[in-house]
Amino acid sequence: MRNIRIGIDVGGTHTKAVAIDNATNQIVGKGSCKTTHDDKQGVAAGVVKAFQKCVADNNIKPEEVVFVAHSTTQATNALIEGDVAKVGVIGLGGGGLGGWLVKKQTTIQSIDLGNGKKIEVISAYIKLKEFSEKKAEEVIDDLIKQGAQVIVASKAFGVDDMTEEKVISDICQRRGILSTAASEITKLYGLAIRTQTAVINASILPKMLETANSTEQSVRQAGITVPLMIMRGDGGVMEVTEMKKRPILTMLSGPAASVIGALMYLRASNGIYFEVGGTTTNIGVIKNGRPAVDYTILGGHRTYVNSLDVRVLGVAGGSMVRANKDGIVDVGPRSAHIADLEYAAFTDPKELDGAELYFVQPKPNDPSDYVAIRCKSGKCITITNTCAANALKLLADDDFAKGSYEASYKAVKLLADYIGKTVEETANQILTTSGNKIIPVIEELIAKYKVERDQIVLVGAGGGAGVLLAYTGNMMKFKYQIPENAEVISSIGVALAMVREMVERTIPNPTVEDIAKIKREAKDRAVRSGAVPDTVEVFLEIDETTQKVTAIAMGSTEVKTTDLSKKVDDAEALEISKETFAADTTDIKVAYSNGNTFVVTGKNKTHDNVRIIDNKGFVKVQRADGKVVKTPFGDIEDVLKKLWHDTSNYSSEVRINPDMYVIVGGRVIDYSGLSTVEQVIGLAKTELIDLDEAAEIGIVAAKNGMY
Repeated sequence: MRNIRIGIDVGGTHTKAVAIDNATNQIVGKGSCKTTHDDKQGVAAGVVKAFQKCVADNNIKPEEVVFVAHSTTQATNALIEGDVAKVGVIGLGGGGLGGWLVKKQTTIQSIDLGNGKKIEVISAYIKLKEFSEKKAEEVIDDLIKQGAQVIVASKAFGVDDMTEEKVISDICQRRGILSTAASEITKLYGLAIRTQTAVINASILPKMLETANSTEQSVRQAGITVPLMIMRGDGGVMEVTEMKKRPILTMLSGPAASVIGALMYLRASNGIYFEVGGTTTNIGVIKNGRPAVDYTILGGHRTYVNSLDVRVLGVAGGSMVRANKDGIVDVGPRSAHIADLEYAAFTDPKELDGAELYFVQPKPNDPSDYVAIRCKSGKCITITNTCAANALKLLADDDFAKGSYEASYKAVKLLADYIGKTVEETANQILTTSGNKIIPVIEELIAKYKVERDQIVLVGAGGGAGVLLAYTGNMMKFKYQIPENAEVISSIGVALAMVREMVERTIPNPTVEDIAKIKREAKDRAVRSGAVPDTVEVFLEIDETTQKVTAIAMGSTEVKTTDLSKKVDDAEALEISKETFAADTTDIKVAYSNGNTFVVTGKNKTHDNVRIIDNKGFVKVQRADGKVVKTPFGDIEDVLKKLWHDTSNYSSEVRINPDMYVIVGGRVIDYSGLSTVEQVIGLAKTELIDLDEAAEIGIVAAKNGMY
């Protein structure tokens, strides 16, 4: 019997479902319907329709389905449309000056959502020395009388002891009142931001519960018994029961889905990701095999919610051209479908005979120099980036954006004649103008996340990827690739997404015990969200400046049974690695192999490039300068100390620590980001305590701060 994973992505126009065979990762079915923005159940109705169509059209039996997940725009839409509940906040703290400060930080003003809408907030305060269940019930009753529909409990230092927050949540649960405990949303200090984040979460609880219950019920009626998973904005999934507590985590889950889909096809572990639609292009970073995340800003308000750090640009496949007699003025942000104009590239070439150029103002506040074309029949069309790419014959025959060369050429020629250029010059100028908008964003992301330039590949998805990806890649002299099934990449991402949970703590000078504890907590959270314990891996980040310790746990919702399927060997790992090295790299070889994990090195200039490849052929780690050592586990302490010293960077006034990776069989344990070698040693010994001292392990140390 097959094991099928189903992923459903909610797009602006279409909701698409994809069924994937869990053993082979091959697509075995698709289903699509129009996104149901206007349905009384909102976009959830489209999720159910696409799911049912995918299952029915492809003869998928309910018992074959091992995973169902969907992205959602519901949380974003609720905030955009102001479909939010009135929130009552109960602040908890001491008396005196300290209490005054706590009360001030938990007294949240109504939150302007930046669109004429706002979250109404009313606040109350309970001194901890006066706290009791009776007092809490009285305050809750008073807030409800003032119109509060959802309650938030936020205590000073609640991240250390959330007893009173929990009491308030329990009271609300018994009485059927929705509530949010601020310290359940985030474990970071910063009372004002923590409270504000909890308020935003609480405001969308009623709407999200309604749609979650509707979707879950429909999936159950189809005979699917596995947990329903929801895509998070940080690239993971969580069970619907967890989403009902923390719906704010689903913000921006659409872009997250497409990045996770691209990761399936990206053998290299460092890249810049493009999703090119008709109106906008989403750009993000994949580093060390994981997408970059940052805190979400909603309506100008900072939160402690992590989502993919995706930049949205108003230039894409359908972006219209602005021009005057002097040449191309700009491209975008207005797109053809917003202006209610068709692309010249998808027009019958005969319609362009006798056509004439004119200029439009698509929307009242837009410039009036957007290029349009009036055909002899009276039909109006426009020139877009897609038309320019077709006029230059840049698109492959099977590209989603491939249109008519003849129609595109005729349309661009009308503009070329107007500005006194050739068709080729004009089309190139259009695409160069678009590329010049994209390049600064890529450069900013490279700098922010310190991505080593010679490791970068541009990965494209979305229907317009072929239009802008290759052109921009050539401008920047970066490698690029457009994955198979790029037009349904987001649905693939949802289907293949793993449970992801993050725990953050502010811990001055963290000990090994502190770090081990936060790793366990992150793993426990992932398990509660639906991950199978044996599949969970935990990654650590320690920011010495802010004293913040972050543990990211990722795991699968089912026990992986495909490890015995096709595996790569040393020779294949070597060939895969060669694709990621620069042309001048020499002495490329497999420096370490245990049959499940491979380390390939190659000399480039004055340093050794390092690649760690898993048995499926994916490059888990790629670094510009590093060392690899094979050693018995009993010698791990001495080896780690020597590698730490040898790969520390002393080229600046401050020593820059290396990143360490320990390889045990098929596991690559990531100790990057730790502050001291003692932390690495302590954690490795704790986590590998059952390993025999004679057991062979591999250790990779990668130098930081050189490029």
